Amino acid sequence: MGVVNAWVWWLAAAGALGIPLVITAMPEFGMCAIGAASAAVICGFGGSIVLQVLVFAVVSVALVAVVRVVANRQSATAPGLRTGVEALKGRQAVVVERVDGRTGRVKLGGEIWSARSLDTARVYEAGQEVDVVDIEGATAVVL
Repeated sequence: MGVVNAWVWWLAAAGALGIPLVITAMPEFGMCAIGAASAAVICGFGGSIVLQVLVFAVVSVALVAVVRVVANRQSATAPGLRTGVEALKGRQAVVVERVDGRTGRVKLGGEIWSARSLDTARVYEAGQEVDVVDIEGATAVVL
């Protein structure tokens, strides 16, 4: 097997590692594929088999380590923008009409919403501030 054939084998390994990347969506396979492509480059420049395997291992492990740190940091941060109904939960509203366990109205986000009390025994009078805990259809559930 000549030098040319060895780099072709590394590229075939890179392609073979790309297949499970696409099928399973596991980025580790892609990073190993980049490591195999790096080994093919080293082989093309005449590097020894030991150097090729070392480059493959170092590049693959380094990519996995770096990408995992970035991915963990990214997944740990909560989404910064809530929209729609989710954006209204947790906000304060002002009671416009008496709110009890069944009916009432509050001013929420500049709009008048129908509302009901989360605790059916509680009653909120006009002018009181309440917290919105949920939105059920077009009704704000307040506490």
